[in-house]
Amino acid sequence: MTSADDVASRGLRTDVKSCCAALYGNEWVHRLLGASFHPGGLSLTSRLGAQLNLGPSSHLLDVASGRGATAIHLVQTFGCRVTGIDLSQPNIDEATRLALSGDRPDHVSFVRGDAEALPFPDEQFDAIICECALCTFPDKPAACSEFTRVLKPGGMVGISDVTRNGELPEMLAGVPAAAACIADARPVAGYINLLENSGLEMQSVERHDTVLNDLLNQIRIRLLSAKVLAATSDFDLSGLNIHIAQDMIRSAASAIQNGTLGYATFVAAKPRRASMRRNLSRE
Repeated sequence: MTSADDVASRGLRTDVKSCCAALYGNEWVHRLLGASFHPGGLSLTSRLGAQLNLGPSSHLLDVASGRGATAIHLVQTFGCRVTGIDLSQPNIDEATRLALSGDRPDHVSFVRGDAEALPFPDEQFDAIICECALCTFPDKPAACSEFTRVLKPGGMVGISDVTRNGELPEMLAGVPAAAACIADARPVAGYINLLENSGLEMQSVERHDTVLNDLLNQIRIRLLSAKVLAATSDFDLSGLNIHIAQDMIRSAASAIQNGTLGYATFVAAKPRRASMRRNLSRE
């Protein structure tokens, strides 16, 4: 029998997923964040790509690929093949359009799907990247287990995400804040536990707290510009609650300053011996 708590929990997970898909498909989010949604931008993406040992023979899975900025950049930088997966169909459509207009359309493709139930067979990918998205997944252990399942033995996972140390203010604790990669952020040790409990072995952890503050400053400036334009012209602010956005930015900036919020990258590998154990069990 399904309990009321189970129903409520499933409802909350659905709310967060729906909010995430709507948020990252919203045109205002793209105006405020630019082509690359995550702190550190494509420079941090390149660093993760190098740590994942990407090259022309690599097949990478980009989880929560958005409008394709990371996938297209990694194809151009490392010559690898990339499959992107995202929950938002508008994001998939736009990413596909951008890929087809790029230099190597045959090296990148996008599919709609859920990170907690990846629509791929076991051991298909050489590497996985997931930027500023794991903290938005309602069932993080399921997502990490899926990463491990579809990764080849010896393959690596690169994660970048918001980290949390302590309690967040009420403004940063709701569903919209969860979709904005804040409310359900974990401590550094929490991400390590998620990856290790899914069967991966940690390779490196790096703190990049300053890039989170840089992104907030970028959003603050663009919000101010939008507000000025709306006050002096017919600039359309529909779809953006600028007051809530400014309140969230102020709360987040304070949390960064006092050390509650930060940003980090995590690289983990799937043990090669996993395949060996499976072969031995068949003999």
